[in-house]
Parts: sequence; C-alpha cells; structure tokens
Amino acid sequence: MKCTCGGINSCIDLVPIFNPLSAAEKEEILKLITHKHYKKGERIYDIGNENTDLFIINTGKIKIYRLSETGKEQVIRILGPGEFLGELSLFTNLPSRDSAEVLEDSSICMIESNILKKHVEKYPKIAFKIMEELSRRLDFVENMIENINHHSVEWRLARALLKMADKYGVVELRTSKGDFASQIGMSQETLSRKLSFFESKKYIHQIGQRKIIITNRKALKAIE
Repeated sequence: MKCTCGGINSCIDLVPIFNPLSAAEKEEILKLITHKHYKKGERIYDIGNENTDLFIINTGKIKIYRLSETGKEQVIRILGPGEFLGELSLFTNLPSRDSAEVLEDSSICMIESNILKKHVEKYPKIAFKIMEELSRRLDFVENMIENINHHSVEWRLARALLKMADKYGVVELRTSKGDFASQIGMSQETLSRKLSFFESKKYIHQIGQRKIIITNRKALKAIE
C-alpha cells in the first residue's frame, strides 16, 4: 500500500539521504513510496536474493548479518528509524551477500530501485548522500576488522561500552547480548564471561539483560 506515514514522521523526513531536497522534491519522492509492516523475526531479504527495493526504516530495528561457511552468524550492523538498507540495488544487480532480519515489529517504507534511479539522476544530491553513508559503513567495518586483529576482547568490550554509554554511564543494549557479542567480534559465551569479570572488578553493574551501568570509567579506559 502507499505510504501513509506523512508529516514530520514520514520516511522522507527521517532518512538523511533526502535532507538536501526541497519540500517539493521530497513530495515527489514520497509519491514513489509503498509501506509495509514486518513482525519480529521476519526477514526482509536473505542471502542470495536479488533485491529490487530500497528499504527505509520508519519504526523498529533491523539486523543485517552474514553466515560463515560453518553457519556462524556475524552481525554487520543494527539499523533503526531513519536508516536504510538494500541500497546496493541502486548500483548493482548482484544477489545480496547478507540477510536482513526484523528485531522488533517494524514499519518499513520501500522505493523500487529502478524508479528511484531515475530520480537519483534527476537529483544527484541523493547519490552523494548515499555514498556518504556507504563510506561511513565501510569505515566502521574496517575499524572493526582492525580492532579484532590488534586488540584483546577485553579492550574491544571496554571501548564498546564506553562508546555506547550516556553521560551517566548507562548502556542500554539495542539488541540481544548474542547480537551485541557478534558485532564486536566475540562469542556470546565470551561476552558473558568478560562482563562477569568486569562486574567482579566493580567496573560495571549489570541490570537485567539489556542495561549495564559503568561504575569505573577510568578502569575501562585503562584496559589494553
């Protein structure tokens, strides 16, 4: 169905790639959008699919992941409102190399890539914004690979917690601990063991499955 998520909450208003457009140009893009709801656990696409849409998250969370030859899942990134996926369909016809799974009930806006390509040619500013986002994602992956190769699991976990914490030292995990572990390049068992170790040292305090309080920021920063 056509997207009914208008006003300031519309996908067009949320997603940064359309920010450079005028109100009239955004309205033109809005007419191209269809809207779909996904339930938690559904997959938007799988490895090997030939994607034909750009997907924009209006509400919810999406996990992008790949599987190793042994079937082990590697989380690439977690996306939320205002972020997009399926962008490679604008530049290539190759099958997808990753899968997209819905982590919580989500509202997704979709634009058929062949139609959007014509508007990208008309408004090159969209292409530049997409390339900016792809560059940021590439930089993130390269940093992750470097950290896995050159730093201990304790260092990676400490840096991840420090980066995610708010000004009060509170970390609210956006995903399960298993997905969080995969994002920073370790198993869930290793993550649980290291969190327990940090807690025994009084570096952190865990509350439930999704909240972590940093109680000794200086000690986490000192980990090598």
